[in-house]
Amino acid sequence: MIKIGAHMKISKGFKKVPPDTANIGGNTFQIFTSSPRVWKVNPPKESDVEGFKNAMNEFNINFEDVLVHSSYLINLASPKDDIREKSINAMIEEIKATDQLGIHHYNFHPGSHLGEGEEFGISKILEGLDTIFKEVQNTKVTILLENVAQKGSNIGYSMEQLGRIINNSPWKERLGITYDTCHGFDSNYDIRKKEEVQRLLDEIDKYIGLNKLKMIHLNDSKYDVGAAKDRHEFIGKGYIGKEGFKTFLSFDEISKLPLILETPGDDPEHSQDIKVVKEIFKELGKL
Repeated sequence: MIKIGAHMKISKGFKKVPPDTANIGGNTFQIFTSSPRVWKVNPPKESDVEGFKNAMNEFNINFEDVLVHSSYLINLASPKDDIREKSINAMIEEIKATDQLGIHHYNFHPGSHLGEGEEFGISKILEGLDTIFKEVQNTKVTILLENVAQKGSNIGYSMEQLGRIINNSPWKERLGITYDTCHGFDSNYDIRKKEEVQRLLDEIDKYIGLNKLKMIHLNDSKYDVGAAKDRHEFIGKGYIGKEGFKTFLSFDEISKLPLILETPGDDPEHSQDIKVVKEIFKELGKL
């Protein structure tokens, strides 16, 4: 069974997300819990939570398969104390909102050290996660670190870096990863080639554990491998291409996971991308 969906808007209310997902041919999705461009996190109202959970059941969407994405402002690796504090507080509130909605996975970008160095950044990420988990340990939420593009002072572009964070955390059992195909392509994981997909899986298994790979952000890339531009493209229209995704999705370790589109456009474009992914699954004999 294919698990496919897209990042969905919550502007019409949480309860509209499941039917909107079904309308584009999806059975999973990703959302923000509040505006991703402000620090303030508004907890969902009880009526919104009830409406959302009812809609999830009505449209047979599994709570395990959907994802909340953190706000854009969060940077646990920042050298600025106030930014780290705001990031920690925002993540705590977003994770509480995730738990209220009954969603089990929360995704964030590890952060950028802004010139202070990788070791500094990783140490601050670990400190931040420790503070966060102490506040949300009674929730059922797993925090997923997303691999990022290898650009600037980003931390988390390699599986080794992600593994150093996860394996050095006392909360290791509550951590996992999301793999973003565009970010990985930017960081020289050329998933158009079977041997490169195998290298990726081997690195995940070596440094993190394949059981911790929970979600896929399925995005094509506007630029060629190693460009470090982080520009997403429609599935099959970028440098990874339809054949590249066919290679990537031929691996059962990947195709069994929820596939979340963060491609350009809105519902009509996401609907088209979902059709392309389903075509790939049919060609692979998986649908």
